[in-house]
Amino acid sequence: MLGLLYVLVIYAVVLALHLVVPGRWVDGYVIDPKTNKPLRYYLNGLRVFFLTVGAWAGACWSGLLAWDAFYVHRWEMLASACALGLLFSAAIVFRAPKVKGVLADFYLGRLDNPQALGGRLDAKMWLYLIGAIMLALNLYSFAAAHLLAHRDDPSPGVFVSTGLFTFFLVEYLNFEEVHLYTYDFMAEKVGFKLGWGCLTFYPFFYAVGLWSQAAKPNPHTPTWALLGCGVLFFAGWTLARGANLQKFHFKRDPARKFLGMTAVALEGRVLVSGFWGLSRHINYLGELLMASGITLALGYPGSWEPWLYPLYYVVLLFPRQFFDDRRCAAKYGPLWSEYVKKVPYRIIPFVY
Repeated sequence: MLGLLYVLVIYAVVLALHLVVPGRWVDGYVIDPKTNKPLRYYLNGLRVFFLTVGAWAGACWSGLLAWDAFYVHRWEMLASACALGLLFSAAIVFRAPKVKGVLADFYLGRLDNPQALGGRLDAKMWLYLIGAIMLALNLYSFAAAHLLAHRDDPSPGVFVSTGLFTFFLVEYLNFEEVHLYTYDFMAEKVGFKLGWGCLTFYPFFYAVGLWSQAAKPNPHTPTWALLGCGVLFFAGWTLARGANLQKFHFKRDPARKFLGMTAVALEGRVLVSGFWGLSRHINYLGELLMASGITLALGYPGSWEPWLYPLYYVVLLFPRQFFDDRRCAAKYGPLWSEYVKKVPYRIIPFVY
């Protein structure tokens, strides 16, 4: 029961804070068919993140909650989050008109961009915020469990991995507006894939590395190897964030230079320069490199469990590349064919 309580409290706190904490309104990329204007989004994710993490740390510091409570009750919390994800998915899908079959609709969703309270509560933004904060709290609790179990000789790699993950989450929330121009917001609906994915899969599976390795002793990874993990992570971050920012600025203002580069685009619509001249989905390669850096930092490269996290990106992003290319081909027609000729590599330059 404690696991269910923890999950319910965290999710309720994040929802409440998201609704009451001051934020800013921004226009997205997706057009609202009712008004023929861009959808509006209320963004305050970074503030909610720090407030929630601060409240968790305060509760632990005061003795109200054990630092390793989420690690001790991780299986109960996972089961609870799984049940809540299923309930949420069913509730948001089956109240909407049928699109395809029941199973396809449940998995992919029926509603494109469900919002409430005049747009102040957007389902996609809230789901990603929930996932990011719950993941962070899991990581911190798992790292605390490692420290408590190995007080005399804790692994620096645990804290390096957790630190890189924290950067990943904080940076993501800092650039909330940029993600309004990504595939998830432009092309996906809200169903089991996104709902259960953010309420269950994202906050628990992404932590699979620490979940499986927190109890292990310090592997005494050399400092140079930990630095290498950081270099690998930030190389991936440069590709992923750079590509997304370049596309974001191009869509907002095609004439604006990005990192000193003037955008080169086919008929002013499809970028063929900068990051997008390396491969058609260079940001996917960046995600894979970041996940690999986080995994290697734990110091057990021979353990298979931590590699489930990078492997997930392979399973997710390689098929997504196919579907995204097909969507772009339908949208841009011959222009996309010309882009494919100019940029033949799908994800990995000179390889694939």
